Amino acid sequence: MTDTAGREPRQYSDEELQDLVASADSGARAPDARAVAWLIAGLALAWSLFQLWIAQPQLWFGQYLPVLNSSQTRPIHLTFAIVLAFLAYPAFKSSPRHRIPIADWALALIGGFCAFYVFWFSETLALTARSGLPTQTQVIIGAVGIVVLLEASRRALGPALTIVGSLFLAYAYFGQGWLIPDLIEHEGLSFTALINAQWLDTGGVFGIPLGVSTAFVFLFVLFGSLLDKAGAGNYFIKLAFAGLGHLRGGPAKAAVVGSAMTGVISGSSIANVVTTGTFTIPLMKRVGFTNEQAGSVEVASSVNGQIMPPVMGAAAFLMVEFIGIPYIDVIKHAFIPAVISYIALIYIVHLEALKKNMPALGESKSFAGLIAKFIGGFIVAGIAFTGLIYAVNGLEAVTPALSGPIMMALLLALYIGLVAVAARRPDLEIDDPNAKEFKLPTVGEVYATGLHFVLPIVVLVWFLMVERQSPAKSAFYATSLMLFIIVTQRPLKAMFRGKADALAAEFTGGLVDLREGLIAGARNMIGIGVATAAAGIIVATVTKTPIGTELAGLVEQLSGGILIVMLLLIALFSLVLGMGLPTTANYIVVSSLMASVVVSLGAQEGLIVPLIAAHLFVFYFGIMADVTPPVGLASFAAAAVSGGDPIKTGFTAFFYSLRTVALPFLFIFNPTLILYGVDLGTIEGIAQAGFVFVVATFAMLLFAAATQGYFLAPSRIYESVALLLVAFTLFVPNVWLNMVQSPYRDIPPGQFEQVLGEVDEGARLRLQIAGPDFNTGEIAETTLVMYAEGATPDERIANSGLLLIPEGDTVRMDEPMFGTDTAEKLSDFDFYAETPVQLAAVQVPNQRMPAQVFYIPALLLLGLVIVLQRRRQTVPAF
Repeated sequence: MTDTAGREPRQYSDEELQDLVASADSGARAPDARAVAWLIAGLALAWSLFQLWIAQPQLWFGQYLPVLNSSQTRPIHLTFAIVLAFLAYPAFKSSPRHRIPIADWALALIGGFCAFYVFWFSETLALTARSGLPTQTQVIIGAVGIVVLLEASRRALGPALTIVGSLFLAYAYFGQGWLIPDLIEHEGLSFTALINAQWLDTGGVFGIPLGVSTAFVFLFVLFGSLLDKAGAGNYFIKLAFAGLGHLRGGPAKAAVVGSAMTGVISGSSIANVVTTGTFTIPLMKRVGFTNEQAGSVEVASSVNGQIMPPVMGAAAFLMVEFIGIPYIDVIKHAFIPAVISYIALIYIVHLEALKKNMPALGESKSFAGLIAKFIGGFIVAGIAFTGLIYAVNGLEAVTPALSGPIMMALLLALYIGLVAVAARRPDLEIDDPNAKEFKLPTVGEVYATGLHFVLPIVVLVWFLMVERQSPAKSAFYATSLMLFIIVTQRPLKAMFRGKADALAAEFTGGLVDLREGLIAGARNMIGIGVATAAAGIIVATVTKTPIGTELAGLVEQLSGGILIVMLLLIALFSLVLGMGLPTTANYIVVSSLMASVVVSLGAQEGLIVPLIAAHLFVFYFGIMADVTPPVGLASFAAAAVSGGDPIKTGFTAFFYSLRTVALPFLFIFNPTLILYGVDLGTIEGIAQAGFVFVVATFAMLLFAAATQGYFLAPSRIYESVALLLVAFTLFVPNVWLNMVQSPYRDIPPGQFEQVLGEVDEGARLRLQIAGPDFNTGEIAETTLVMYAEGATPDERIANSGLLLIPEGDTVRMDEPMFGTDTAEKLSDFDFYAETPVQLAAVQVPNQRMPAQVFYIPALLLLGLVIVLQRRRQTVPAF
């Protein structure tokens, strides 16, 4: 592959690649002056220690030191982020990297002061600015703080977020003008009101996004940084290669699995690409992948790390606050799409290997046999984890007071035992993938060397999913264990290896690793801290102006009220915006503007779209922006490693990621894919989840085969179309069923109470509500879902919050009971206008055949494709 001038694209050195990661994630500046370097490292270390201090759940220090609330911790968090942004990130590419100019010192001090002011004078602000009475001094400090924050954002993240934030500020201030469409015009905020809303109040820069960064995201980033510093990253990559490297196209399959495991450690797509890609990409090229294909596989697998539970991208924690659901529910809803997306990528890589008849590295092994081992291991792990849950519950029942100390003692004993096992084998070295002879490790050689790295992840999952603790508390416990491991693993190994004279040196080395991990974690958070603060400007503007509701109306007009068209527009909007914005900021902008519109437009079409599905839709397309050319940063990083063309790498990666593009549309129309409405606390719910997982995986593999143009043999166009049709049917069979049988039958509103008494307990009814819109006065319609909960019709109506006034064949509605979900969902209606709000239609569930009936013709069509392709098949399918 050559560039436009006919030159061969060069591969970057390790030093240049690390500089690429630093420029994007942790700051490219490395001062020569030792004092300045120590200052930056000291600030980063202090930031990590501060975050650990405020995360400590027991608050034992409350009797000695004041306990800080969120309005105090957020400004300190931003103070560290802004100061470090100016010290670690040069202003321009031409700016000096080995010294800090006077202007940067000044900006760091000014920005730090403006943020710290909000902490130091938090009580004064509560009595003045946050009560609507800001002083002139406060307004000046706030205005300067916003300008400096936007400059910090430009340095750390590029110009896009700064430009978008500035445009939102200008719109909030001016409100009207020849550049502002009539649809979103408003009177404009005064300068004082604007600064008060954006900087001095708790709903702008110091609002929910920065709060999530302070409370949740930092701890998870720090957890990953410590895991990586301890050696878990290399362990996961080696384990993936040991298990998959011997297969056809094995290095690429190992890259997918290794990136999935490394995604637990790194929340950055770029860092993930460079960390795993420097090892996997040369080996992929060795077995026959082109430069662009090798880079694309790494990009597609690394970017998907942000959607993989239990440690997802920062935007997943924002969902917790925006939707108001526990993080455990976000994990539940994201699990199946993430896992089947990775399985499909492995299959795509397998198909590429079959197309080119690629050799295996070393002795070839059976892919089907590996899958059987994986499924067996997954089942054994599930049984073991379930047994652990019962054992702990039994221990708590027998000795509730001692269960905690006993569990800690057992965990310590297990850790020491696993380190003893690891000490019997040599430490894993980082191999050179470009060496002439490369020997793949075996699973037996690798797996025991790092089993203790799995313990913090198990602790994290335990507190999140079993104890149902908050993400912050769960991450704190997991990080605390990681702090202990990183300090003690080296001296323990030395002791077990009989090297008592090296104990002091190894203990010192562990403390150095701890220090470096804490510093790296803080430096990786600079961009996220600044991004969430700057994105708060957008959230405040949406809250204080009509742009949210009116822009939603504009999108609705452009889509013609058709949900699928609107989803395509939102996906395009996310991709375009994501070309310059990081995933977190992109999610904040698009979800603030569009997520609720998807739900309301779906309701108007009679489709109940869960809010979590709408937010996951936005989230998925936000992460795709790291892939899509011309600005997909992860694609550029992969091309730097592979020596390929970055634009072609981006397009190939996007093609490999079509499965990730399709999934959000599928779970909007079939929310069961995200386990919405599935109760995992029952045997039936677990069985349903298992069935959904198996069918969805099978369907996604067929989708991958169709888009790759290869199944058992190279596919003809009509065969690819048939495979797409089969995959679509397996994913959303309800679409075909709805064409044959209506899911609901209509009954007159006047018979609502009678029918409500006849339906089964828990039955879902759909109520179409029509009435004047509170803002425009025009007649609007929406669909409300009601569950029949109660013994009598009156009790069921009371439990729903509805206030109905029957008038013959019609049913008039009064304002729903305050504080109920119904009141919130119908808040856009004017219940006091002359035209009443009415119950326009009632739909009750229809008795229908199961949607899975349509699997039969789909599987018959698949059988026909298999028969046709078997005649042309030249290599085994697995």
